[in-house]
Amino acid sequence: MSYGTLLFIFCGVAFCGYLGSHMRLPVVPLYAQSVGANTVQVGFINSAFLLVAGILSLPLGILSDRFGRKRFASIGLIMLSATSFMLYFSKTPAHLMWIYLFFGMGLAAFGPTMMSLVADFSPATHLGRSYGWYTTALYTSMSIGPAIGGFIAQHKGFLQVFLISGMMIFITFWVAIFFLPPTHIIMGDRPEKQKPTIIIKELMQNHPLLSCWLVTLGGCFGLGMFITFLPLHAHNQGLKVGQIGLVFAAQGIANAISRIPFGHLSDKVTNRRTLVVLGLIGFSAAMAGFAVSKQTIHFVIFAVAFGTSMGLAFTSIGALIAEVVPIESRGLAMGGYNTCIYFGMLISSASMGAIIQNIGFANGFFLTAGINLFLVGFFYVLMNKFTPSRQHE
Repeated sequence: MSYGTLLFIFCGVAFCGYLGSHMRLPVVPLYAQSVGANTVQVGFINSAFLLVAGILSLPLGILSDRFGRKRFASIGLIMLSATSFMLYFSKTPAHLMWIYLFFGMGLAAFGPTMMSLVADFSPATHLGRSYGWYTTALYTSMSIGPAIGGFIAQHKGFLQVFLISGMMIFITFWVAIFFLPPTHIIMGDRPEKQKPTIIIKELMQNHPLLSCWLVTLGGCFGLGMFITFLPLHAHNQGLKVGQIGLVFAAQGIANAISRIPFGHLSDKVTNRRTLVVLGLIGFSAAMAGFAVSKQTIHFVIFAVAFGTSMGLAFTSIGALIAEVVPIESRGLAMGGYNTCIYFGMLISSASMGAIIQNIGFANGFFLTAGINLFLVGFFYVLMNKFTPSRQHE
């Protein structure tokens, strides 16, 4: 199959898999309350899948390197589908907790593996645009999925959301089975397998990879700050619920539509590191902008800057990770990348609440901006000696 056809298939599988999964996210907390869960239990249920996905992304990425990416992507999809159908039959908060643990396992098997597959089939000169299109498909599905799920729940009820979600992901599973190429066709003859301990030791000495993981952790710490605490900060500044929704929509749209052109741009520059640094500096400036925002227009402007900066930085980070590791270790590398995404958001949500109580929302956003700027400095130094081997068009 041609590069364009494969890219279309991978984007389609990711879009439908994440769309079906994220349809459930705004519905499950409400459904949990309807079966007797209190606020604390709802919080535990929602955080369960992030914790499990963060813990398992790295080891499952290693296993996908050894036993085949298509196999683990398919396993992840069937687990995601099964958890939707299990939600349909759940009756207690304990049921929901266990189901969401399996949900996290499914995400850990599916997400890093798909990102590795995208890198495996992409020519070195097209990594940026591949991740631009792929992450646009992923981010768009994650953005519209909750809206679709909420619409269905309002008109058809909670249980119908779970059924539709399960069927959508189940169909996507069969698309993956029949249309995703086997790993050996994409990668050719695989290098001789090394012991996982040796691979991990080598990658822990890979400073460019560690720097990519580090700024991913910092960026997603900032994303967690935005998702969790910006609504409260904006409300304190007098914004209504609809206006806060507009801020989130501005960020999501800017993030999604910027990734394709920035992906193409990253294939043109000499070193993607420059785009990552510029993007994360803009990211930090937007975080500081939220701290001083007083009116809706201020929040919207900085939300657009926040989303655009994320699109610039994270598209290039994904492509850089694929460049700085050997092909047989991409599953591990992308697993670590996904672990940093989940843990960054989790750490922010868990820690910044107590900090904000002591220093206030504005200083909390300033602190998050400072942390990211500090990590950008480390990234620049650790990436300083890396020279990409690709040839430009």
